[in-house]
Amino acid sequence: MNNTFPYSLDNKRYHTLNYYYRSLFHQKVFKVSLNANFSCPNFQNGSGCIFCAHGSNDYDINQNKSLIEQFYEVKNITEQKWPHALYIGYFQANTNTYAPLNILKEKYESILNLPNVIGLSIATRSDAISNEVLDYLTDLNTKTFLTIELGLQSSNEKTLKLINRGHDVQNFIECVHRLKERNIKVIAHIINGLPNDTKDDMIKTARLLNDLKVDGVKIHMLHILKDTPLEKLYQIKPFHILTKEEYIDIVIEQLERLSPDIVIHRITGDPNTQELIAPTWLIKKFTVLNDIDKEMKKRNTYQGKKLINKN
Repeated sequence: MNNTFPYSLDNKRYHTLNYYYRSLFHQKVFKVSLNANFSCPNFQNGSGCIFCAHGSNDYDINQNKSLIEQFYEVKNITEQKWPHALYIGYFQANTNTYAPLNILKEKYESILNLPNVIGLSIATRSDAISNEVLDYLTDLNTKTFLTIELGLQSSNEKTLKLINRGHDVQNFIECVHRLKERNIKVIAHIINGLPNDTKDDMIKTARLLNDLKVDGVKIHMLHILKDTPLEKLYQIKPFHILTKEEYIDIVIEQLERLSPDIVIHRITGDPNTQELIAPTWLIKKFTVLNDIDKEMKKRNTYQGKKLINKN
């Protein structure tokens, strides 16, 4: 392999989001995180996923600001350095297809109508996309750059039950198929280090995503937050939390089994430091990123290598 991975602009050995956006749009693209005050079916049907404190991305953040206010707070800062940047509205907090269709249309299109917005990224659950919403997303996909983000977390059914995910692996698989049949791009979220998941389980999860030909992957490290069911579980029955070295090793093994054309949207997490119980090494995000780069170079490996070598 050459010193530079072909799908990277900064010597990474995996397919970076920066490269992907630059190759498509030929200029800087920002995803702007938005909280549309949606809820989550898993909260309404139970207590939610055990690792969740306030909903995805801390549900209380920005909940008192309009979507337009949230968007311009980011844009007004970024345009000082990148005045010609393009933007993707990222509906991130909670389940962003879990509302009546007319409300979804109103919220999505209020962002799409803003200057320099070229697309939407919509985070949701595989059990929360109705046929009616799917039809609307199919139409939306012909008009703008659309991606749907789906949480899987693990391909181990026992783990999904333990974390109270609220759906099984087959439900996720079927949802990916439904979206891909409509030519809608899918980004899958997974979490490394979930209780009882082995290294083999985590690698199996990456293999499943590769087999499903998802368009992108977000890899997270499990972190325990205060006042969550996961914290209570950890206090009652402590489980092994991955060390930084173990996490890096697993991430690299996962990358090696993902096709090089799958975009890696995230490779570590951003925990709320005020609520974080463990692991504390996760706070130093850039150290983790740099250490992944160093270890991949040391191993002379890259995304998709074990697919090519059939290992």
